[in-house]
Amino acid sequence: MSEKRPVFPEFDPDEVSSNPSDNRSFGDVVATRLSRRAALAGGTAAAAAFVMAGGSAQAAPRRGPAAGEEPAAAPAAESGRHGLLGFRQVETHDRDELVVPEGYRVQVLIPWGTPIQPDGPRWLKDASNSAADQEQQVGMHHDGMHYFPLGRGHRGGDRHGKGNERGLLVLNHEYIDQQILFPDGDEEMTGEKVDKALAAQGVSIVEVARGKDGQWRRVKSRYARKVHGNTPVTFSGPVTEKHPALQAGNRPMGTLNNCSMGVTPWGTYLACEENFNSYFGTEDPDWEPDTLQKRYGVDNVGFGYNWHTASERWDVAANPGEVNRFGWITEIDPKDPRQTPVKRTALGRFKREGCMVTEARGRFVGYSGDDQDGDYVYKFVGDRPWREHRRAGRSPLDHGRLHVARYNDDGSGDWLPLVHGEGELTTENGWKDQADVLIRTREAADAVGATRMDRPEWLAVNPKNKDVYVSLTNGSGWDSAATPRDPNPYGHIVRWREKGGDNTATSFHWDIFVLAGDPAYDEEVKLGDNLFGSPDGLWFDADGRLWIQTDVSNSSQNLPEKGYDNIGNNAMLAADPRTREIRRFLVGPRGAEITGVITTPDQRTMFVNVQHPGEATEAWGEPTPQNPRDVSNWPDFDPEGRPRSATLVITREDGGRIGA
Repeated sequence: MSEKRPVFPEFDPDEVSSNPSDNRSFGDVVATRLSRRAALAGGTAAAAAFVMAGGSAQAAPRRGPAAGEEPAAAPAAESGRHGLLGFRQVETHDRDELVVPEGYRVQVLIPWGTPIQPDGPRWLKDASNSAADQEQQVGMHHDGMHYFPLGRGHRGGDRHGKGNERGLLVLNHEYIDQQILFPDGDEEMTGEKVDKALAAQGVSIVEVARGKDGQWRRVKSRYARKVHGNTPVTFSGPVTEKHPALQAGNRPMGTLNNCSMGVTPWGTYLACEENFNSYFGTEDPDWEPDTLQKRYGVDNVGFGYNWHTASERWDVAANPGEVNRFGWITEIDPKDPRQTPVKRTALGRFKREGCMVTEARGRFVGYSGDDQDGDYVYKFVGDRPWREHRRAGRSPLDHGRLHVARYNDDGSGDWLPLVHGEGELTTENGWKDQADVLIRTREAADAVGATRMDRPEWLAVNPKNKDVYVSLTNGSGWDSAATPRDPNPYGHIVRWREKGGDNTATSFHWDIFVLAGDPAYDEEVKLGDNLFGSPDGLWFDADGRLWIQTDVSNSSQNLPEKGYDNIGNNAMLAADPRTREIRRFLVGPRGAEITGVITTPDQRTMFVNVQHPGEATEAWGEPTPQNPRDVSNWPDFDPEGRPRSATLVITREDGGRIGA
């Protein structure tokens, strides 16, 4: 390690572990499994296990050095002419602008406040739109997203298919910045402000189309709508809305803190609820969190939104059942405006980053990370082919088994069932039934011995071989096999292959795909000039490119004392899984996170989200109601405006496939 070792960044509230278990951590497993140098380089033993598990030599990880040898350098950014990456990477920067490679165009499509329908209430740059206005406008802090093609030709790669020119963009809005959302900031909370904040979260469904001039536009649509924090919802699965733990002083409504997402084979959208605890609080001096509330990070202040001072719904002492209505997957049918969103409880309750969906043996398989330091990776497997359930009028999401991952020292892994009556989850051990297991998912995972991780975020499945990848954005350095650094300020990406290449299997073999960071501060990092930190969003395109999006905390971004000065603003990169070549494709504006990515079926139009530009940063300042532009003024650069999260449209000047 270099003498310039960075100081681990101060934790954001959602990064502080609430896991009291003594389960082994990924760092301890890695340390036991391999020598540190071998692990960071990919690991000879892990590579061998990965190949023996059923992978080809092509798909195997890069081998580590023999004893006494130096690890080989990562491929240079311009190498691999016959690989998947056909663009010249962009350089890091710390400017308030967005940069893409030469030969590409960028269009800002639907920033926060854009009317869902063209004739809806227009966005007011002084933030004076009402809560009722915001219910008809695109929300704040864009995150996970999917494009649902409309019209003929939307299923294949037909370049001229109508589905490549018209579709529904369905996107999550993770949270809100009250300093920018309200004209007077959050000095005093009111019921109207709470309703506007709720309307700015949730999910936006917007119909978009490409015109003859090549520009994409939002269009009038019978599908366009908002699903927000006050939208009525229902519950399905083992935990129904009649369950005693879910009883509250208001009807079931709302989906909140929607981070990443998933898409089912039958065409519905899965919005995932992450830091739901952040919105609750109380002024009651006698209130203390119980064991369940502590495990989910519920306390008397949350993240300082103070909604509880204006609405009893968010007062955890006065209305404790409301918090248990969040942390679930919310299923939305984007093509049915009359549908009531359904919270599918069989998939468990935790701070779910997303739900990466694949299909194996005809069954639904959904992978999820619990995005908090020291928490776990999960998998839900349907109990029979999903088409069979659908034909019988049942939801495939109500029928299956939830598992949590254990990563072993020898490079193997196991999926531990979270099923009432099995293992530790018995009535004798205090577990009432399966509904109890699911409401207390984190505690159930603690009980069965899952592996603690450095903030597991997005997951992605390689369409070419079904390998699974998870981003571990950063963490305090858990003493476990899957955590190679203590602390781990830069994060890394882990991948595994399920036994027999079957994603319904209950065992797997894993390795470390890439160690993120800056070689100037950590000599074990072998990224060359394609360095990056804090990987977050992951997505595979149809050609097998892995797109990596970063979320460096604004308490670290651009700061040399945190080891992030050379890495610059947050970015999106592309990786070739076979060669491990990585190139930087996009760098965002100041204060922003890059998150959410999808293409049209022909791969010639890419949609990418830029979240929270202009958020408070230690390097650049802090926005205020008097000067919301202190950090960034992207994308409008209006001298009287304010920064706005937005969806980008990226195309190639020659009309080719993105990244090729």
